[in-house]
Amino acid sequence: MLFACAATLLHAQRPAGPGASAAADRGFAYSTDRRPDPEWSVHVVRIDRQRADLALATTLGGGDRIGLRTVSEQVAAFPAGDGTPLAAVNGDFYMTEEAYRGDPRDVHVRKGELLSAPAGHACFWIDARGEPRSTNITSRLQVFWPDGKSSPMGLNQMREADTVVLYSAVTGSSTRTDGGTECILERVGEKPWLPIRPGVLLEARVAEVRRSGDSPIPADRLVLSVGPRLAERGRGLAPGQVVRLAFDTFPDLKGVQLALGGGPTLVRGRKPMTWSGFQVRHPRTAMGWNSNTLFLVVVDGRQPGLSVGMTFPELAGYMAGLGCDEAVNLDGGGSASMWVLGQVVSSPSEGRERPGANALVLVRRPTVAPSEGAQRTPDAPASPRP
Repeated sequence: MLFACAATLLHAQRPAGPGASAAADRGFAYSTDRRPDPEWSVHVVRIDRQRADLALATTLGGGDRIGLRTVSEQVAAFPAGDGTPLAAVNGDFYMTEEAYRGDPRDVHVRKGELLSAPAGHACFWIDARGEPRSTNITSRLQVFWPDGKSSPMGLNQMREADTVVLYSAVTGSSTRTDGGTECILERVGEKPWLPIRPGVLLEARVAEVRRSGDSPIPADRLVLSVGPRLAERGRGLAPGQVVRLAFDTFPDLKGVQLALGGGPTLVRGRKPMTWSGFQVRHPRTAMGWNSNTLFLVVVDGRQPGLSVGMTFPELAGYMAGLGCDEAVNLDGGGSASMWVLGQVVSSPSEGRERPGANALVLVRRPTVAPSEGAQRTPDAPASPRP
């Protein structure tokens, strides 16, 4: 079964937009929690996990490419065939370097396609049985060269002089690299190919070798870029050779349709995490869940008279107070935004939405399908708590 909420739409002290007086069978609830000391304005969407007509999805800032757009813009571009967006929050932190602006900092899996590699931070995903999970994910992506040796491999990200990065068309029209050796890779016969999926092993034939950077990325091919400090490895590559590309992670994400980076973990096993040292209040975005309900939360901040924001300990305590067994932080600050039923209901700290790399979206689907949003049949066993 998918994620949803059987509760009626709760009283909101800020307007919830069109349809705010939704009936109980709508399946989700939006409310605003206002508190005077400290000044907090918190926006909460509750989703009943037993509803099979609702699902979670992710979006990418540039549509089908890495880029930056606001949550509202990403929702507006959501494919009509994938369902009707009901609510959304901003997603992962992201890179700001000009050539790769909008590259998610951590893992991103959308409709089963691996768009961004893990970077070791706390992430949220829905496993192959439909259960929400959250823990730190590390990358085991690697390339096996024609001589049998291997090297760690990045994915759709900035390539340093001493690293190897694989690029798909998700990056854009070209790799935007400087120097090094780049191999244009093509499919080997009828063996599995694109889109890239976590946990798989692909074979690829070198179609062309370019001894410079910024190679074009054809839609049906990949580009393997070798940094100039690895010149010896690059010199050994030639057309016709076959390399193997492994997209392993720990934990294993094979079969996962949706994953989104974030961090840090806020609640684990119903217990709020603890932090030492000085803590600063900021706008925050988080998501969490228990056996019945999933929660999307945005805390307004940096706005005296409305909301001062929360520290991580305060946010962890708040998520536990909602009833979360598990919860994880997402990007915050000026990025913190919540959209519900056609409008932004939170109060972004910069006075307007800040463009972001991706978003987490609650959608209503006309039929139940085993696509992104993770489905669990009634007789499927629940996953053990992470």
